[in-house]
Amino acid sequence: MLVVVVLFATVLLRAGIVMTFVYFMLPAKRVCPQCGAQLALIQHSVLRRLLPVVEHRWCLDCGWSGVVRQRVA
Repeated sequence: MLVVVVLFATVLLRAGIVMTFVYFMLPAKRVCPQCGAQLALIQHSVLRRLLPVVEHRWCLDCGWSGVVRQRVA
């Protein structure tokens, strides 16, 4: 039983580390990484509930769409 708990804990720790690195790799700016124009917010009720620290944005000029970090006010 102890082996199962230790293995499960290492899997959770690894997943937490990966999610932290992916979060910090997301762009934090509200400008398009391709053309530099302002990005429009796309509202997702499911995404807002599951991951409140990220936003789905879309560029009106070049059509780029992606996830960015939510800016802390």
